[in-house]
Amino acid sequence: MADRDICMVTGGLSYIGKHITKRLVKRGSRVIVMTGHPDRPNPFGNKIQIVPYQFDSEEQLARSLRGTTTLYNTYWVRFDYGAISFAKAVENTGRLLRAAKKAGVKKLVHLSVSNPSKDAPFPYFRGKAQIEEMIRQSKLSYAIIRPTLVFGGEEEILVNNIAWLLRWFPIFAIPTPKNHRLQPIHVDEVADLAVKAATDVHNKVLDAAGPEIMTFETMVKLLRGKVGSYSLLVPTPSSVAMVLLAIVGVLVRDVVLTRDELGALMAELLVSKEPPIGRLRMSDWLKKEETRVGCCYASEMIRHF
Repeated sequence: MADRDICMVTGGLSYIGKHITKRLVKRGSRVIVMTGHPDRPNPFGNKIQIVPYQFDSEEQLARSLRGTTTLYNTYWVRFDYGAISFAKAVENTGRLLRAAKKAGVKKLVHLSVSNPSKDAPFPYFRGKAQIEEMIRQSKLSYAIIRPTLVFGGEEEILVNNIAWLLRWFPIFAIPTPKNHRLQPIHVDEVADLAVKAATDVHNKVLDAAGPEIMTFETMVKLLRGKVGSYSLLVPTPSSVAMVLLAIVGVLVRDVVLTRDELGALMAELLVSKEPPIGRLRMSDWLKKEETRVGCCYASEMIRHF
């Protein structure tokens, strides 16, 4: 199988990408991971090959991709920082798609986001929509996976850091209005869906959402109860909540939450319009993870910059 099934995973040592890589290694595929941090610890050892991102050269990208059967693309950025931007990420992904076409990649599995739109007020969601359009025009065989709010796994940031704040701070701000909903899905189910989608001969777009739809306040209360927190939940205007999060960000030297992420939550972009694919309920997952979730702060800046 190894000679016939060659998989490239961009971001294959990061969050969802690492879970995809794990599944591909387990089934015996030859796996090449393309990463922005080739010198960082590699939990897979010699079971994978590592190559750096080479977005400044489309030809080098094509050489790295030559022979690849399936390209799993999880490359993206969470926020603008220095020379890193959503616009640059869209540009880099365009080069990657053209290189994949030149290299003869047979299947592209792309990780997008729920409810992307070119008209969205949030650059994160606009950029994802632009990339989806480029994929459709690329003439590559593709599967686009659109996750909602992904939770679980050691590298998860948002849910973990909410639990961390609840463990350590006496007050937790709930942005108002309080009834905005989300639909979390476990990372294992997203990774399973991505690997399975590679075998489908038809182009498709799939929402990846879990079985529970809950308000943000309900999720915070669930986390608070499971981690044994006595943090007071205080309804707070979103603008004030962002100021408070910025103060916490200074303390932890990180970006705790972006305006795009809060705006998407309040616009209910983290809820799918399709029937749920995921089966694991966050409430059930927490029964096993309550002693671990939020024990340590997960820093985006340390991991990626």
